[in-house]
Amino acid sequence: MKSMLDKRAQILLKTLIERYIAEGQPVGSRTLSKYSGLDLSPATIRNVMADLEELGFISSPHTSAGRVPTPLGYRFFVDCLLVVKPLESDAVHRMEDELHPDNPQRVVHAASQLLSQLTQFAGVVMTPRRRAGSFRHIEFLKLSEKRILLIVVTPEGDVQNRILFTQRDFTASELIEAANYINQNHSGQSFEDVRARLQGELRELRRDMIHLMTAAVDAGTRAVAEGSEQYVISGERNLLSVQDLSHDMSRLRQLFELFERKTSLLQILDLSLRGQGVQIFIGGESGFSAPDDVSVVTSPYKVDGEVVGTVGVIGPTRMAYDRVIPIVDVTAKLLSSVLSQH
Repeated sequence: MKSMLDKRAQILLKTLIERYIAEGQPVGSRTLSKYSGLDLSPATIRNVMADLEELGFISSPHTSAGRVPTPLGYRFFVDCLLVVKPLESDAVHRMEDELHPDNPQRVVHAASQLLSQLTQFAGVVMTPRRRAGSFRHIEFLKLSEKRILLIVVTPEGDVQNRILFTQRDFTASELIEAANYINQNHSGQSFEDVRARLQGELRELRRDMIHLMTAAVDAGTRAVAEGSEQYVISGERNLLSVQDLSHDMSRLRQLFELFERKTSLLQILDLSLRGQGVQIFIGGESGFSAPDDVSVVTSPYKVDGEVVGTVGVIGPTRMAYDRVIPIVDVTAKLLSSVLSQH
């Protein structure tokens, strides 16, 4: 892709995008002459600009003699021209202080808030994908004659409760016996696996005990699935004060619909699960309904070497990518490290 443009055109495009990111105003040939470090006549600069416009990398707003980058121009910039600055060590230390390995759910929320604070855009973290409904421990608590509270503790330490309605009254000792059987034989497995095994194992147990345990497994599967938010987002309000987005209510509405519907945003986050390192989705190029002047910068994170989720920043296309990329990258690495310590 880089060979599409000669060195001079690359320098002018890079300068134009950097000035536009910094100032938010269409960039004219005088500004390019001043900041590019190239000794070119205004006519030469205008010719190169015309070529870049023809290629679809920049466009001319009607009201101005200057040019602005298009999504295609930003794509070329982030793929071929961007030089990413490493984060200062005090910023990294601050991030390490914010992400304490005390509670996985709290760490995920903290990571999302950290991304938002450091970039002043929206920070999003896809919560760790759990193995299909596994559990560490269950308990039965008798509530009344035919109502039992099922308590499920997940491997991450989250607690979910469900009420079971049973066909007969179980004694407290029967409930302890049933819970002990499941915990001793099946702790750490998914409820799906337990269901398959119980059918074979429980033939020697009484039929009504099978009903109780099967009901517990079904409720446990639902409890673990519903107990997990799919992603955590912080700082959406920051986007209301981003000049490029706030001047256009229909764009803002489109963006907030993206947050509300969840499916589109989750699909973008899912895409990044399959990639390596930081990925940048500019405008609608993710294939989902993101507005053209919105970019999503994402990176997958791992637990014990296995990719389980994604962190990301949602902001205007006109963002300082050289700063946002390392913030997303370091957050993903810190989150991987903190969650792997559990």
